[in-house]
Amino acid sequence: MTLRSRHLLGIEGLDRSEILTILGQARTFREVLDRAIPIVPALRGRTVVNLFFEASTRTSTSFNLAASRLSCQCVNFSKATSSVSKGETLLDTARNIEAMGVDGIIIRHPAAGAPHFLARNVKAFVVNAGDGAHEHPTQALLDAFTLREKLGDLEGKRILIVGDIAHSRVARSNLLCFTKLGAKVAVCGPPTMIPPYVEDYGCEVFYRLDRILGEVDVVNMLRVQQERITASSFPTVREYRALYGLTAARLRKLAPEVVITHPGPVNWGVEMDFDVADFSQTLILPQVTNGVAVRMAVLFLLAGGEHPEG
Repeated sequence: MTLRSRHLLGIEGLDRSEILTILGQARTFREVLDRAIPIVPALRGRTVVNLFFEASTRTSTSFNLAASRLSCQCVNFSKATSSVSKGETLLDTARNIEAMGVDGIIIRHPAAGAPHFLARNVKAFVVNAGDGAHEHPTQALLDAFTLREKLGDLEGKRILIVGDIAHSRVARSNLLCFTKLGAKVAVCGPPTMIPPYVEDYGCEVFYRLDRILGEVDVVNMLRVQQERITASSFPTVREYRALYGLTAARLRKLAPEVVITHPGPVNWGVEMDFDVADFSQTLILPQVTNGVAVRMAVLFLLAGGEHPEG
């Protein structure tokens, strides 16, 4: 099965069957990554570019590795050394890169909607690697993949997303993805970090973490988006940690089967204490590993690759 669109611009544009198609393909590639030589010739001869206008470690490296595991060449774009510093527009940059013969453009940009703009104006397929505070679809897909590997079907599972909901593209994509997979989603955070429209996604809203923490199967902690916050959303880091942080004390109160995730990078001592890293149900590193398999699946499906066996 293929996807309806030749781009991946957000979870909003995917239906449940398409999400499951990507996750199913990712399962195949996850097995490939466990081989002694974790490479398949599925996209041999293809080229993609990482067009990142924001700093990234995990996502950029993950897409780079995903491409290389598929035998696809990946070119990394540097804003600092490009003609963007001379005033070149996003469209001119993309069209010049496309003219060099790339098949796909993976874009991260501070402006919401930038991937959608590119998709309307280039012939290459476009993957949204994060656009402002809008969406981060591959993060949601890898989170869903990781949770399904651990818990099985997400139908009926209670997932709590904690923290800076208003400024988090991960929160929006995860809300959409988990809900489409049948999970019951709740969000929790300071009132200043809960957008007024969030209940339109069919989720419950809580402002006291201790009120809901003991009733969920998954705790999805979010990074405080300091770079996107234009005004003080909470008085002090100490207060935020006391009210909304996954502290060592809260960790001890959790049921042993509760799963903990975080998209990274973690602000240790703010949204989570160091003790959480050693909790057996913390899936932060499996999320990173699974991210490569999920991004392999996305590139494979969008590029129309050959069967990955080999």
